[in-house]
Order: sequence, then C-alpha cells, then structure tokens
Amino acid sequence: MSDSMKPITNDYIKDLIEKYSGMLFRICYCILCQRDDAEDALQDTFLKYITKAPEFESAEHEKAWLIKVATNISKNMVLLRKRRKTVDLDELNSIGIEDEDTQVFETIMALPVKYKIVMTLYYIEGYSSKEVSEIIGISPDAVRKRLQKGRELLKKEIERCDNSDVK
Repeated sequence: MSDSMKPITNDYIKDLIEKYSGMLFRICYCILCQRDDAEDALQDTFLKYITKAPEFESAEHEKAWLIKVATNISKNMVLLRKRRKTVDLDELNSIGIEDEDTQVFETIMALPVKYKIVMTLYYIEGYSSKEVSEIIGISPDAVRKRLQKGRELLKKEIERCDNSDVK
C-alpha cells in the first residue's frame, strides 16, 4: 500500500497531527493573530482532513493540501470575525518565535494577508517560491512579486519604527 493509500486510522491521524501541527499552527497564527483562533483553525483543518479522507499522490501533496486548507480556513475566519489584530509577546515565544525575531514576526503579521502568507511560507517555513506557488495556487512570478512587495513593506515599517524610536 503506497503512502497515498494509507488507511485513516487513529494512529495515522495522531502521527499526522504530530508531524504538521506546529507548522500549520504558525501559518494559522500568522493569518489570524490570535492564539485561540489559530487553534480553532488548526482543529478545523484536521477535522476536514478526517471528514474528507482525501487521497494524495505523495506526502508532499498531503502537506500542501493541509497548508492550503489551513490557509483558507484562517482567511475565512478573518473575513467572518473581523477582529482587531493584536500580538502577545509571550504567545510568540510559546509558538517558537525567539525574542530576537519578534519584531520581524510582528511586522510580518501586520502585513496584508496575501503578503504575510507568502512571507511566512517562504521565510519562516522554508519553502521555495515554486513550492509556495503550488501550495497557494498562484504563479511563481506572483509569489516572487508578493515577496518583493512584502520585503518593501517590511523595510518601510521597520524604518518607521526605528525613526519613531529616535524621537
């Protein structure tokens, strides 16, 4: 039986959750900016996996599907809840963001969703621009353009923060 044809057992689901929950949680958190909402999105992602029981060509295809579902669920939650974005520094540390990275992560979280998704997948999760394009369903050129624009927005925001610290 190939990886794509594995039966969905409790043990398989436990392994899947253990393998991907950290990465998926960070993606959801990056979009939602709320720990509780990110946890809800993560649970909904795995619930959808269990209820849909999709078949995959490979482990990478399965991983890309999970990322796409988690991203879509998170985007839908943003649209439905329209909550004010806040970030708790203790929360950032608890999800694996080190103190020296918090300013950059907070700045990424302040970006519009279409930029922070590609920035998170590329810079934080380590995917190539081609892989990001496959995961979120846009062209590699569009990913590179969003990365470029995201870097520009990050630079402006960091410069703005640096200038306000001097005053």
